[in-house]
Amino acid sequence: MNQRAMRWMTMRLAVGIAATLAVMMGTGLTVTGQTPADVAGDWALTVETDQGTTTPSVMLEQNGSELTGHYSSETLGEAEVKGSVSGNDVVFSLSASAGGVDIEVTYTGTLQDDGTLSGQIDLGGLGGGTFTGRRR
Repeated sequence: MNQRAMRWMTMRLAVGIAATLAVMMGTGLTVTGQTPADVAGDWALTVETDQGTTTPSVMLEQNGSELTGHYSSETLGEAEVKGSVSGNDVVFSLSASAGGVDIEVTYTGTLQDDGTLSGQIDLGGLGGGTFTGRRR
């Protein structure tokens, strides 16, 4: 095969891949082929840690697989959140102050068949726990 034919085939392959990715993005599919679960809304959370139980809330807005929103907690205060959704897997994080120490709080969970969220919380390396959430 000559160089011109090889360039033509390479270009056609690149255009085909780009077109496939564009179609997937337009349908909400991720590169892994999973449609992100719908987790937008106002969530009431229950967090269990070694320090006890807290009941923060988070309002999530969703654009495809990207999450933004607002977090509110008596313990950690008010904060903006950013995160992502891949299939039923959800991750969002926020910056907070705990006892005068700035920490990055990360929630990693899964949207369950019953519509609840459940998973783990990491308190910036200062501990962790579990959480469950229900849409209001």
